[in-house]
Amino acid sequence: MIENKNTRLRRLRKNKALRDLIAETELSPRILVQPVFVVDGSGIIEDIQSMPGIKRYTPDKLTDYVSDLIKLGVNSILLFGLPSRKDEFGSEAYSKEGVIAKAIKELKNSFPELVVAADVCLCEYTSHGHCGIVSDGMVMNDKTVELLSKASTVYAEAGADIVAPSAMMDHQVSGIRSALDNSGFEDTLIMSYSAKFASSLYSPFRCAADSSPSFGDRKQYQLDIRNAREALREIYLDILEGADIVMVKPAISNLDIVTKARSIFDLPIAAYSVSGEYCMIKAASVAGFINEREVALELATSIKRAGATILITYYAEKIAQWIQEEE
Repeated sequence: MIENKNTRLRRLRKNKALRDLIAETELSPRILVQPVFVVDGSGIIEDIQSMPGIKRYTPDKLTDYVSDLIKLGVNSILLFGLPSRKDEFGSEAYSKEGVIAKAIKELKNSFPELVVAADVCLCEYTSHGHCGIVSDGMVMNDKTVELLSKASTVYAEAGADIVAPSAMMDHQVSGIRSALDNSGFEDTLIMSYSAKFASSLYSPFRCAADSSPSFGDRKQYQLDIRNAREALREIYLDILEGADIVMVKPAISNLDIVTKARSIFDLPIAAYSVSGEYCMIKAASVAGFINEREVALELATSIKRAGATILITYYAEKIAQWIQEEE
């Protein structure tokens, strides 16, 4: 009896409306977050060579692009900054006149209901490209947390709805939560990069954000790709410290972590489909090996099916457009 019913359902799937009716997973623009690169200055929109189809914008050039996103139903963005100058302390990251603070103010003035998340890290702002303060070749955890907390407060004051610490420093969430609360920003959410693995899939991003480390690598503070239980412990610790949303990154190579986290924790789970995932699809589609639309939608649906509440993807705009066309 069960076999007959399953066979009948498979036959009836030639009807798209019926397929949609019984589908277990559905993509929606409302769960999508578009990462956006913001460069200091004015009047600039420039292509990113390492990420075809993605651009950098100065704060004054963001509004038209974001307006198009909103029309497609994408109401959330994640900002990454490229400062006009760098130093060993990443001081532009926590400057009230820095590129991210400017961009947040510009966006919230134009789109008060837009959900603006700001990445909180020092790698784009330091002269050495590491995610924190370096001494004798090592990243100094506690001093870095102080500066991440300072940056988070600056972004919250500018109007950010969410701060997203990505440096993978111990106790960065508790430090930021305390700084936000003490500054009157109790309602600012923390989306922590809780399970951020040391992945080779970040390379196109590092070119786009000019954030490659000038020496060594980030395995000192990012997770070993071989360790699942460690990732779950990191998520648990971030929740204890006050994270409102936890993130798994990269997405497609860590769907087991997404699923396990979903089964254990009741907070929203964000999955970040990173630059390497985006570029692999782009390159293969340009070569004619795959259909870009079909593969991008398939992978996004798989991430949602695995348990992600939020999908951060460079394909957010395109996915929303494709969904709109299908409707």
